[in-house]
Amino acid sequence: MAANDPEAGQRQKEEIEALSAIYGDEWCVVNEEEKIFCIKISECLEQPKWTLCLQVILPPEYPTAAPPIYQINAPWLQRQEYEELANSLEEIYIQNLGESILYQWIEKLREFLIEKSQTSDLAGPDVKKSTEEIGVEYEDFQLNEQPLQECTTLTLDFNLFESLEGEELPPVYHGNPITDRRSTFQAHLAPIVSPKQVKSVLAELYKNKKIANATHNIYAYRIYCEDKQTFLQDCEDDGETAAGGRLLHLMQILDVRNVLVVVSRWYGGILLGPDRFKHINNCARNILVEQKYTYSSENLSKQLGKNRKIKKDKKKMEH
Repeated sequence: MAANDPEAGQRQKEEIEALSAIYGDEWCVVNEEEKIFCIKISECLEQPKWTLCLQVILPPEYPTAAPPIYQINAPWLQRQEYEELANSLEEIYIQNLGESILYQWIEKLREFLIEKSQTSDLAGPDVKKSTEEIGVEYEDFQLNEQPLQECTTLTLDFNLFESLEGEELPPVYHGNPITDRRSTFQAHLAPIVSPKQVKSVLAELYKNKKIANATHNIYAYRIYCEDKQTFLQDCEDDGETAAGGRLLHLMQILDVRNVLVVVSRWYGGILLGPDRFKHINNCARNILVEQKYTYSSENLSKQLGKNRKIKKDKKKMEH
């Protein structure tokens, strides 16, 4: 794989934009040119007991043919714990060869912190205890011996205004607008289970003159076909080059399903540069959180903690 693989570079850019939208200030750019990033992860946002920092370096071949180089920093982390985490991250990588995995890594580490918080008898970490910081580069991985998983994603092309008879119109929800330098962005969301419903929702939205007159109406959708265990998914830039693909990438990282997200942009005459993609992703993520398709960082911590407690209680009952 060439070191300057344009596909890998584009996918990196989309993943970083998505993670920035998901984690906000928790996600930090250490060196943009060298592709060095870090994120502070805690088991909860209010008075966290356990916190660690994940630092990653993205090689030019990631994610198509190389894993991230990473380092986990926490003064209280024991070597055995580090090795267990390293095994977990390695397993995620191997199971998702060729895919973007940083979101899965981050939430795996958060699960570890939640479990540690619930099972530890200590009130908190002993900050005086320090262990060696270890950088793992996956030098032992033989990527050419690991078969890439077959892509089960299907994309669909359709004529928006062909017959919609017999399809029930799902409810459509509207998010709060974001305005920056006279440009306004607003997300719309609808639960869907078929491509025809995508068409009906879009047709319904375009009945609104304000939405129809937007400079761009970017959209992406994902429909899970349980019988085939595949996704029907597609996206549309509507003149905002690469915006639809970035939106779909965000939805893939969040693993949302059976939902259509449309982001309308009304251009205000001032170029926003890359900030426009940030606003599109933020609008989309906000409405997905509002409609319970995914969790905010705080709610995700609570939900993971709740799941751990349920599993723990079940084990007690079994014994």
